[in-house]
Amino acid sequence: MSNIDLIIEERAANIGPFMVGRLLPFRQKRMVGPFIYIDHMGPVELPADENFDVPPHPHIGLSTLTFLMEGHIMHRDTLGTVQEITPGAVNWMTAGRGIVHSERTPDKLREKPVRMHGLQIWVALPKDLEEIEPNFTHVEKADLPSWSKNGLDFRLVAGEALGKKSPVPVYSKLYMIEIRNGAERRALHLENKLYGEAGLYILEGSVFAHGNEYESRQILVSNDGSLCKLELAPHTTLYIFGGEPFPEERHIHWNFVSSRHERIEEAREQWKNQEFGTIDGETDYIPLPELPRGLRSKS
Repeated sequence: MSNIDLIIEERAANIGPFMVGRLLPFRQKRMVGPFIYIDHMGPVELPADENFDVPPHPHIGLSTLTFLMEGHIMHRDTLGTVQEITPGAVNWMTAGRGIVHSERTPDKLREKPVRMHGLQIWVALPKDLEEIEPNFTHVEKADLPSWSKNGLDFRLVAGEALGKKSPVPVYSKLYMIEIRNGAERRALHLENKLYGEAGLYILEGSVFAHGNEYESRQILVSNDGSLCKLELAPHTTLYIFGGEPFPEERHIHWNFVSSRHERIEEAREQWKNQEFGTIDGETDYIPLPELPRGLRSKS
């Protein structure tokens, strides 16, 4: 019997520079473990007269994880961080009580055609750590644990799983694992090797389980972390993510995540009054959107 509890399809969403595939939050599943937001960017070709530019904007109550398969992004924030991210590396920014950052095409690549492809992920912080001091960590691709087994290539992007631990400094029990297959169909056995809730995102290729084929740009969700026996089609790339869920609900509005509605309202006022701080070299910013009738929360 399959233990796949839910299938989530990518939905188109507009983030400004281009359309993305929104995976989380989903109406029937707001979070998978502590993972509360996942966007699949691209792949997209940006012509020489277009750039990937996301002006300064704030966050609270979460950590952001930026992971690229193609392209380059320059990160700047109110801590004074200036860090370019390249394919396979990790930018991990913990907002805590509040941070502002921008993401742009690096100067050296502006006015040149570029190809962008990656994942933008938010991980909610535990309730007792929602107001910690903001911080930033960059981890190069070569420093992430990687190994091969049964013809599959593994990379632990963040967290702890399968006997490995990533150097990315996470704040709760979680994991994000990249798995790549070569030119042959191969089996993947993960029964009882994960914990908490688990999501399996098929970036490219397809996955077979209990006689069913699951195509790319889908998330397969297991609420008990014990994904069934799978088979990967040739040239399949997938990401397994998840971990222990929090006992309290999380509310999400715009770029803010909190266990309290009131804290999100406070953050809105802070941004409206430009009290989050400024980034050196940045002059514009993303304005505060209108407050919807009800804030979205974990179901």
